[in-house]
Amino acid sequence: MATRWGICSAGQISHDFTVALKTLPPDEHQVVAVAARKLEDAQEFAKKHSISRAYGSYKELARDPDIDVVYIGVIHPYHLTTCLLFTNAKKNVLCEKPLAMNTKEVKEILTSAKRNDVFLMEAVWTRFFPATVEIKRLLAQGEVGEVKMVRAEFGVPVIHLPRSSQKELGGGAMLDIGVYCLQFICMVYNGEKPECIQATGVCTETGVDETVVVALKFSKNRLAAFTCSSRVELPNDAVIVGTKGSIRIPAHMWCPTSLEVNGKETQYPVPDPCLPLNFLNSTGMRYEAEEVRQCLLKGLKESAVVSHADSILLAEVEDEIRRQVGVVYSQDCQ
Repeated sequence: MATRWGICSAGQISHDFTVALKTLPPDEHQVVAVAARKLEDAQEFAKKHSISRAYGSYKELARDPDIDVVYIGVIHPYHLTTCLLFTNAKKNVLCEKPLAMNTKEVKEILTSAKRNDVFLMEAVWTRFFPATVEIKRLLAQGEVGEVKMVRAEFGVPVIHLPRSSQKELGGGAMLDIGVYCLQFICMVYNGEKPECIQATGVCTETGVDETVVVALKFSKNRLAAFTCSSRVELPNDAVIVGTKGSIRIPAHMWCPTSLEVNGKETQYPVPDPCLPLNFLNSTGMRYEAEEVRQCLLKGLKESAVVSHADSILLAEVEDEIRRQVGVVYSQDCQ
């Protein structure tokens, strides 16, 4: 029986996620409804993607009895209220990253999911790509020896976009794209909390971070460093260096389709889309969707790949980085 999806928000990322679902077998994944704040937006989205139901409010989607799981594609300042709406309606949830604006909000979301006995996962899609699965396999079998250093970069010139520059829209490089670098480092170091975090950055006149550089120290003298920027294009690669070799994602470390292992490159392509996409390699969201399905079939309330503990760790480190750089959102003062 197909996993029945509801799509919350008719924006660009929801479009790409819906296209990604189309690359999976229709008898396993089905989009049955979409909701937007304006009914006409939902109707236009439904028409484009051949979805039978369109709602002009998120509450109507929450009341739909024929939905197994909701994909939340709203911008992150609205993740808390939207997640609570669906978890309190006893709906399973896949919510876009970052899960919330700070640790306090993340814990509130996770507490609600547990209280309502529903599945909830932060959509850290990178972790489910075949290339990432291979990285974890290589690390587990000691291909590069003991990991000593991890470096990651993600920079794209998007500061002109309101959602990147305006504080009330959750603007700032760290929460929007830096999370990809941080989650990669945390994955390599098996969800361990860093012993030391040192961050510096440049903020815009609107009070959000445009470029951030972070150094992290873990136990046993293992290090990591990352740079994220919404101002400039960076090489956007990631490297894991161990005592016996290295693993490198040559480019687009947030949606990897190739790996260099000790200099030898292998391709891991993602399927072609049936409609034009807004973001690079978005059909790769199919892998996180399939993880959700498998978790639901097993009756699990969280994924071992992006666990609730993983989401809390990301939020805690993000909070400390923002504190050092000097970025404060209204949500931090509540």
